[in-house]
This record gives sequence, structure tokens and C-alpha cells, in this order.
Amino acid sequence: MSKTSRIANVEILACDAGWRNYHFVKATTEDGAIGWSEYDEGFGSPGVSAAIERLSTRLAGQNVFQHERIYAELFAATRPAAGGVVAQALGAIENALLDAKAKLLGVPCYELLGGKIRDRVRVYWSHCATWRINHPSWYKPPIESLDGVKAIGREVREKKFTALKTNIFAFEAIREGAGPEVDILLDLNFNAKTEGYLRILRAIEDLDMFWVEIDSFNPEALGYIRRQSRHPISSCETLLSLREFLPYFREQAIDVAIIDTPWNGVWQSMKIAAAAEANEVNVAPHNFYGHLCSMMNAHFSAAVPNLRIMEIDIDRLAWDHELFTHLPDIQDGYLVLPDRPGWGTEPNEEALRAHPPKSGGGLLTYGRKSS
Repeated sequence: MSKTSRIANVEILACDAGWRNYHFVKATTEDGAIGWSEYDEGFGSPGVSAAIERLSTRLAGQNVFQHERIYAELFAATRPAAGGVVAQALGAIENALLDAKAKLLGVPCYELLGGKIRDRVRVYWSHCATWRINHPSWYKPPIESLDGVKAIGREVREKKFTALKTNIFAFEAIREGAGPEVDILLDLNFNAKTEGYLRILRAIEDLDMFWVEIDSFNPEALGYIRRQSRHPISSCETLLSLREFLPYFREQAIDVAIIDTPWNGVWQSMKIAAAAEANEVNVAPHNFYGHLCSMMNAHFSAAVPNLRIMEIDIDRLAWDHELFTHLPDIQDGYLVLPDRPGWGTEPNEEALRAHPPKSGGGLLTYGRKSS
């Protein structure tokens, strides 16, 4: 039996999220089903909303069950400018269609991905200390000294998380607070070139690290770094489409491929994860957004066999809990998968209107002092 539910309308909503905005796609079908996705426009990619609005003109009347055909059609229409904000717009649309399809079938989204392999997903506390240092007005209590770093390390342990990720601090401080049982991940991002990364890796080679996260535009350079590292290397969180991941797999440049499922679309991300598995590489989702993104990533994490761990931000805005119908259920450092249809949460539109989006924000204004 074939299923049909045609798309009637696609809307974009946004709200204030402190130093950035949260953005959402709302796809409504003719029979009243609503599919939601969350995307990000502030992580170095302004203009995603405009791309979604332009692409959505091709969605009216399309069957929401045929998300693979819709994605292929939209990609074909935009392939002269494939990648970038266009790819992220395709991912945001795909994720909303998956939510609508799952709701129409009355199943969680992970059932569309082959079914869940695990009932709960190990998570690491991301931006641990970083948010409270860089955004003290949004994330409390603010950290103003190494004593604060030690304190948040203790908080991680006391809240029964088994792993945390931070940026560059005095390692001993966060280890002293977290204790010997908590895994520590270090994120170096794009903040050095090959020479600089190698110097950092030599300086920390005797420390106990879960992984070192390094972003490099050059897979050969990253492979060179990995072969000289005593720590596992993770990377690729800014890549778009399987095509961009393949050179890193061929070069054996990474131990863990980080996949941004809001950017790529969860269905497309499953293809990337399958290619990673074929190359003996584990995967981890990139996730530092709102709670809807966390649930999208949780469904992805539930279904992939080669999952390493899942990122999540624990420090939240004071009003984050108001914006979504359900919050991630985290118990003893694991996110417990819900059995609700779709992603298992959706934005609260009344709350979004109560926190209207701000102009600017995100990385384009990151670190700049307001005048």
C-alpha cells in the first residue's frame, strides 16, 4: 500500500537563543501533519533561511513520504552551487519531512532509519567550562578562574556524566575536578595549522585524552597529523555530503568522523555513517544547538552501529526549557530514547513568539564587544 500526504505549506520560525538564534522549519501537510526540524544560521553560514524559503517553492503538492526523491530533485536543481548554505537548506528540509513522515506512520524517527540498536546513548558534556567563561551572562555560574574550572569538573562527576569536552585550559585543573574516571575530550577546532597542531599534540602526549578534535581543510594534512598523534583524532564536523567525507576516509585521516546531521540531513547522514563503517571509522554527531537538534541527533545515534559517543550541551539558557514540548531525558550520562512519534519533541510556538529573534548573533559577532 502506498502512502500519500502532500505538503501544503513550509514556514520558517526563529527565536532568541542568547548569543545566537534558534531556527526551525515547519512543514505542514494537507491532512494536518506537521514536521519540524531545527537548523543553524549562526555557525558561519548566514543565509540558510533564504535558501530554505527559495527551495520551499518547489515543495507544495509533493508527497512527504517521498523525501529521498524530493532531496534528489532539489539537489539536481541546485547542483551548480552544491554545498554551503544550499546543502544546509536541503538538510533542514529533509529533517522536517522525516519528522512528518514518522508522525503520519505513528513511529519514532529511528524506525525510519532501520530501527534503534540501543535504547540509550552515551553523551559527553560539551563546551564544559567554555560557555561559562565566554558567555557568563547566559550560562551560570560564570567561571573567572581555574577554581571555577575545577568546580565544573566536580559538577560533571557529581551529575554522573562519564565524559566532557572542553577547549584549551590548564588540563590539571579540569582533571582535578572531574577525577580519574571521567573521559576528557579536547576540541582544537580550526585554531591552528599543521605545525601548530603537532606542537600541541607533542605538549599533551602524556595526558589521558579520549580524543583530540582537529578541523583541517586538507585531508592529507590531517592524515599526517593523525599518524604522529598518540591520541585518537576526530574531525569533519563542518563537512557537507558524503562526497566531502570520502577524501578523509581514503586518507585514513580520522579515528572518529563527526557528522552534523542538522546540516546534512539525518537520512543523508546515515549514508555517511555507512561509508565510515565500511572504512572502519566510528562516528559521532555534531550537536551544540537547541533541544530539537539534540533529539534529531539522538535518533541518528540510536540507529548507527558504529557510534562512538554523542555531543550535547548541558549548560542551557534560562528559557530553553520553555521552547520545546519535551526535553532530552538524560540519566547517568546517557540520553534515553523516547518512543514518541517523530523526533519526540517539537518547538512551542507560543514560547518562540515570547522570545523573538535578535538581529545578528552567532559566529559573525562572536567575541565582539557591543558598542
